[in-house]
Amino acid sequence: MFNMGKDFGSHVFNDAVMQEKLPREIYRSLHNTIKTRVPLDIAAANVVAAAMKDWAVEKGATHFTHWFQPMTGVTAEKQESFISVLPGGRVIMEFSGKELVRGEPDASSFPTGGIRATFEARGYTAWDPTSYAFIKGSVLCVPTAFYSYSGEALDKKTPLLRSMQALSKEGRRILRLFGESEDVDVVANVGAEQEYFLIDHGVYERRPDLIYCGRTLFGARPPKGQDLEDHYFGAIKPRVAAYMQELDETLWRLGIASKTKHNEVAPAQHELAAVYETVNIAADHNQLAMELMKMIAPRHGLSCLLHEKPFAGVNGSGKHNNWSISTSGGENLLDPGSTPAENARFLLFLCAIIKAVDEHQDLLRISVATAGNDHRLGANEAPPAIISIFLGEELTDILESIKSGAPYQKKASAPIEIGADVLPTFPKDTTDRNRTSPFAFTGNKFEFRMVGSSLSISGPNFTLNTIVADALSGFADELEKADDFLGSVRAIVKRTIVEHERVIFNGNNYSEEWLAEAERRGLLNLASVSEALPMFTSEKNIALYEKHGVLSRAEVCSRGELLLENYVKILHIEALAMIDLAHREIIPAVLSYSSKVADALAKKKALSDALDVTLESRLLERMSGLSGALQRSLEGLEDAVMHADSCNGATESARYYGTEVFYSMQSLRGSVDELETLVGRGDWPLPSYGEILYSVK
Repeated sequence: MFNMGKDFGSHVFNDAVMQEKLPREIYRSLHNTIKTRVPLDIAAANVVAAAMKDWAVEKGATHFTHWFQPMTGVTAEKQESFISVLPGGRVIMEFSGKELVRGEPDASSFPTGGIRATFEARGYTAWDPTSYAFIKGSVLCVPTAFYSYSGEALDKKTPLLRSMQALSKEGRRILRLFGESEDVDVVANVGAEQEYFLIDHGVYERRPDLIYCGRTLFGARPPKGQDLEDHYFGAIKPRVAAYMQELDETLWRLGIASKTKHNEVAPAQHELAAVYETVNIAADHNQLAMELMKMIAPRHGLSCLLHEKPFAGVNGSGKHNNWSISTSGGENLLDPGSTPAENARFLLFLCAIIKAVDEHQDLLRISVATAGNDHRLGANEAPPAIISIFLGEELTDILESIKSGAPYQKKASAPIEIGADVLPTFPKDTTDRNRTSPFAFTGNKFEFRMVGSSLSISGPNFTLNTIVADALSGFADELEKADDFLGSVRAIVKRTIVEHERVIFNGNNYSEEWLAEAERRGLLNLASVSEALPMFTSEKNIALYEKHGVLSRAEVCSRGELLLENYVKILHIEALAMIDLAHREIIPAVLSYSSKVADALAKKKALSDALDVTLESRLLERMSGLSGALQRSLEGLEDAVMHADSCNGATESARYYGTEVFYSMQSLRGSVDELETLVGRGDWPLPSYGEILYSVK
């Protein structure tokens, strides 16, 4: 039986455990390392490693691993046992400071975007002491960064850590000007809302497209999808509830504060949300949560799908990234307070974010650009590909008053009148929420709603941290030279509103009117990965990342190449899976069922010319027409894939796959999905959408 007070964080080498297990001077030295980013000397590392090993062995661990996040989008680990064999065959358990601090996986076997050649195998993992070690199963996992022999980042964690450093540096400059002490730091915090699907594992195993691609490549719309919206926040089914309970308890033991769970809009869709944490910890925890969500599901006869759009025609899954910045003392810098119009510090930080988002629309869009997310963005379930900011009525009115120079007239907060005396009354919020906005202010944080469910949150957050750090840097440069500090703050705020108000939009982002209005305002509309990703390596973006030490030119170029290649590989795999399914599953089923219909038609005609054969004739005619369309689309897809080899470079390949190959896939799917509605259920080889979405009782 799980005991929250006793078991929460019980599998984590956290601060409380360190205080208990480490000598006081070593504990202080480690905390100094975390605070000042000065490396821990090897003698102290040896003491920490020994204490960590003893604690882990007490918990049943037999192995350790450097747990890292390469550019594959998932986690990686190479497990080593604690065993050391002494002369005479005696075995002891050892873990040295050198093993704790550094590991050496094969760098050429992970995606590098050209930084490492096949014969250049050496790469390193380096302990990140700001993220606690934890036990997973019988393995002590040490969170680490992953970098090449020549020092380039090969992972998701390293640029995130660098961006946190950049944001802290520039944020501190602003805080000093407002009178804060030298000890106060600036920290980015994140709470991620993770959406996912749960389906019956037996049904999952009968869908090769789900196994290979994570999404259904074929599937006719079921009679009932999410039309009645009866799944949203509905009662959780027993098997799903049992899964959620085990997942919660597993996460809690790992110190992950899983807080919220509920049914989402689409049938079989659910959500998990964790409590706010420092962005680096939040990113580690979200990666670990996704790993455990998939690992635990089969124990309950389930499969967990994290793809952004597993099923056509129903909502896909996102990961709302709730981002805020605070002081190291815990004061939220995005909290407007009771008088936001007079809160100069809040307004300055707010304007830095507005400026950053407007100037770097491309980078924010790129940070969420994946093949899976292309199916989801703008589909009346997620924001469109156009970047805009929702501020709500009150903040928008405040900024308008600053722009015009007119005094701000605060609107009185009226209570909500529900009409039933027994129900409590409470004041109405100053603004509504906007679920269609890609980047919405929600009281004291921004909710970046474009992030896809399978994506590491490191990319979107190192992007946010960097662009905001850059805006703060420009503000600090100006304010540090100012004679009239508050007057200069007011001038910066007003200028920023005038120059960047085009990115503020409080209306319906799904509307056709907004598409036209956004174009008129000059906002980018990068609808697909193939349009967005080539912009990543622009000189503007390289200069930004190099200025703040987040990514070097080589790292930007390698990641740009890698992201394009990954997009191409995903579409290539999907195209091959479609071709394989069509040849080996769909066509035999269609031919078999057509033969049955033709036999029935022939038998009726043989019995008597008076028998009505309208049903058989028309069904056979429709199936024949669709079969021809299927064959033509299949040949078109095969030709498109074959000619893809002639593309010159990753950018051209991405554009080709995003147009020619993708359109051929859509054409083939159209014929197959219509045929599914005609072929008898017992003859169709794949479980239907109805079977998949409603299989869990």
